Amino acid sequence: MTSSRATLIQVAQRAGVSLASTSRALHGTGASPAMVERVRAAATELGYSPDAIGRSLRLKKTFQVAFAVADIGNPVYVEMMTAIHEVLAPHGYRVVVMTTGDTTRSTVELVRSLSSGFVDAMILSPLRTDDELVEEIRQAPVPVVVIGRTLADRGIDSVSTDSAGGIGEAVRHLLGLGRRRLAFLNGPLDTTPGEARQRGFDAATRGDDFTGERADAVVAADFTVAAGLAATRSLLDGSDGGARPDAIVAANDLLAIGAIRAVRERGLSVPEDVAVTGMDDTEIGRVFQPSLTSVSLGSTERGRIAAELVVDLVDGDAQAGRHTAVGPRLVVRESTAAPAATPEAGAQHAAGDAVEHAATAVEHEVTVDATGGGSR
Repeated sequence: MTSSRATLIQVAQRAGVSLASTSRALHGTGASPAMVERVRAAATELGYSPDAIGRSLRLKKTFQVAFAVADIGNPVYVEMMTAIHEVLAPHGYRVVVMTTGDTTRSTVELVRSLSSGFVDAMILSPLRTDDELVEEIRQAPVPVVVIGRTLADRGIDSVSTDSAGGIGEAVRHLLGLGRRRLAFLNGPLDTTPGEARQRGFDAATRGDDFTGERADAVVAADFTVAAGLAATRSLLDGSDGGARPDAIVAANDLLAIGAIRAVRERGLSVPEDVAVTGMDDTEIGRVFQPSLTSVSLGSTERGRIAAELVVDLVDGDAQAGRHTAVGPRLVVRESTAAPAATPEAGAQHAAGDAVEHAATAVEHEVTVDATGGGSR
């Protein structure tokens, strides 16, 4: 029997199970491992190939879920995408990755395009939002789950994190190491993460318990390595030796990596002369040298939760308007592990010391409770 003639009914007959059980087993939902193995063996023997178009027309579903982000190359979104796929695949859904662009207008147009019916749902992580976009999401013809903002009060499922609080954790960590002059390296302030992280740095450095000295806050053109490099060069060029920061708090890992390169260009060492922290705890930060102290915002967990919300919405098992907050977690690595150096010690440090430190530094984690805030 050829694959073009094999039907689902014939697979069910060969496996000796009902048609419904055969369908569930082939799509990985509601069937035991033994049943799945039995049905798939029968399908392989018969050369059965499912009719995806016919199935979609019959069930009025595309079995596709869009994951829309501003920058598909950002490692944060890659980690989210992997988690989303792991949740959706067993339910028979494919993940379609799309870009929103960097404006609210382009994101609004993308949400409006959902009316064409090319996906059954969307997971959206917009860089910028406004009232128009929120209203388009609320009126979308298919379920939309938002990562990055708290929108439960608008009847939209959302997953957020407290990045403002995470910046505060990085500041307290640096102060605890004896760092005193802290600079902040942020991305554009008109973005959701830029606004929240600036707010977090301001709160952490302007309170009565702040024992250090607030250095300049610089705004990079975007949240990339190149932008972080350019902004940190400007920061260091604008300060003389006495006013140079001994720590840089970066708004994400990519900016932090750019900052480390700029520091090294000036003949300085990380962390002996300047300690650097990032945010997002991405894989590139973990393997970079020196490995990057970073605030994890639970990218994998946020992706997983968003996908689970989508499944509930598509299956009709829940109403929109739910919200989950994922707490930040500080992960300490080599970019801050050394104590602050005195000017004399900084001038005399040797390359061998840095190599020894890199070889012996031990990564450890400090868990920070979720605050329940709606920051991205």
